Amino acid sequence: MVQILTGNEHDIGGLKVRRVLPNAGRRSVGPFVFFDHIGPHRFEPGVGIDVRPHPHIGLATVTFLWEGVLRHRDSLGSVQDIRPGDVNWMTAGRGIVHSERTPDAERASGHTMHGLQTWVALPKAHEEAEPAFTHHPAASLPVIERPGLRMVVVAGDAFGERAPVEVFSRTLYVSIELEAGTELQLPDEHAERALYPVQGEVELDGGDRSHRLDLNHMAVLDAGTTPVLRANAPARVMLLGGDPLDGPRAMWWNFVASSRDRIEAAKARWEDGGFGEVPGEREFIPLPDR
Repeated sequence: MVQILTGNEHDIGGLKVRRVLPNAGRRSVGPFVFFDHIGPHRFEPGVGIDVRPHPHIGLATVTFLWEGVLRHRDSLGSVQDIRPGDVNWMTAGRGIVHSERTPDAERASGHTMHGLQTWVALPKAHEEAEPAFTHHPAASLPVIERPGLRMVVVAGDAFGERAPVEVFSRTLYVSIELEAGTELQLPDEHAERALYPVQGEVELDGGDRSHRLDLNHMAVLDAGTTPVLRANAPARVMLLGGDPLDGPRAMWWNFVASSRDRIEAAKARWEDGGFGEVPGEREFIPLPDR
C-alpha cells in the first residue's frame, strides 16, 4: 500500500534539516525531486540562518513555513520575507542566484523555524525559461475546512480547489491539519502521491490493513488507491505529488537538468561569474568537490 522513505540530516547555513528526496529508494514524487524538512528548531537571540548566494537551473524552489521568517533575495533584485502560511515560488529556468537569511529583528530576538523547502523539476519544454520569482501571501491560498479538518492548497490543485501559484505541470501540494479522531479519504486524482507527517499521530487505512505513519518519514501511496488518513492525535501532514516527470533528471549540487551537458555548462558558467549576483551580497560559494 505504501513505500516508506526515510531522510538524512544535512546542514544548510547553520541549521540541520531532514532531506527525504532525492532518496535511494525513489528519486521523485510527481515533479518533486528535492524535499527538505526544516526544524522545528529554536534559535537563540543573535543566531539565525545564513544560506549564502548560490545558483540554480532547471527547477523551481517552493518554500512554505509553519513557523519563523526567512528573507529571500535573488539576482532579479527580489527581496521578500516569507512568513507562516505564505508561498515563495522561484523559477530558476536557465539560471538564477538567491540567498536566504534570517531578518535582523528575528535574529536579534530569537525565533523558531519550522517548514519545508522543496524543488520541482521543470518540464523539458521549460528548462530554459526566463527566471522569475513570485510571492503568494497566506490569505491568497485556498482553504478547505470541514469538521476537525483544515487544508491549505499550497500549489497545484486538490479537493476541487486550485492555488494561484503558477505551476508548469500538474502538481499536488497541500498542508493538512486534523483533530484527533478525524478521517480524510485521499482521492486518486493525481498519478503520484505521498504523505509526510510532521506532527501528531496518524495512520493510513487501505481497507485490508492499517499502516501507522511515523513522523518525518515519507509514505508514497500506490497509484489508483483511495486510502483513509486517520488522526489518532492532533496532527499535521503534508500531501504532495502530481504528474510524473517527463523523463529522468540529473541532479548535481543545486542544478537539475534532463541532460548532463546542461549541468556541465552550468558549472562552468558559475565559475566564470555568468549567473549574475544578488544585489548587495558579494559572497561566493565555489563549486563543491563532489
